[in-house]
Amino acid sequence: MKQSELKTTTQLSASMICMDACDLKAGIHKLEDSSIDYVHVDLIDGYFSPSMPIGLDTIRCVRKITSLPFDAHVMAKENDFFVESLLDIGIQRLCFQYETEAHIDHMIRKIKKAGAKAGIALKPVTPISMLEYILPECDFILLMLINPGYANNDDEKQVPYAIDKVKEAREYIHKKGGKTLIEVDGRVSISCIPDLVQAGADTLVLGSSSLFCKANNFEENLNQIRTAIQQAEEAE
Repeated sequence: MKQSELKTTTQLSASMICMDACDLKAGIHKLEDSSIDYVHVDLIDGYFSPSMPIGLDTIRCVRKITSLPFDAHVMAKENDFFVESLLDIGIQRLCFQYETEAHIDHMIRKIKKAGAKAGIALKPVTPISMLEYILPECDFILLMLINPGYANNDDEKQVPYAIDKVKEAREYIHKKGGKTLIEVDGRVSISCIPDLVQAGADTLVLGSSSLFCKANNFEENLNQIRTAIQQAEEAE
């Protein structure tokens, strides 16, 4: 079956930092032709973690050449400037790190007021229970399955409790009676996608271990991803 014929409910968010930086335009058009749900934008300030793969000017330029929704993740010690800049550029989904924001409910309201979906990202070791009072206001949460900002470090592996945390998050949301969606990011490989989907992940951030894996071409990777998702959804 061709990948275009596979129908799944799990959404796909393709990581911009894993695309060819010398030819982002061609990469974006390939995502458009493949019906990817989101372009995942990681904005890192160089202080929150020791990397800064793309800047606001790059994001602004890419925004001008595509109508694909942008799914942004701010990893910064100070969120206001980056959040406001991304909202001005035109972001459809935006989350920030729980660990660095002093006024979480204020930031959620700011994002929603601008017309974007608002979410909170958690480091691997941050418990879901920390979101007890704000969870009903979150359109989604982003669970980092590796330490954020270290994706280029080959020694950084997906945390061994990744699946358990996704399951715990789904159960916690269900217990609270909410409709908050779960996005997962960090070494989301094709082999682990079925377990993540069955555990409760709604959106997968796809990077170098899945959509942009160099072992196969883009179309082959996408076909394997959608096949894995379909099988997992049908098994539920």
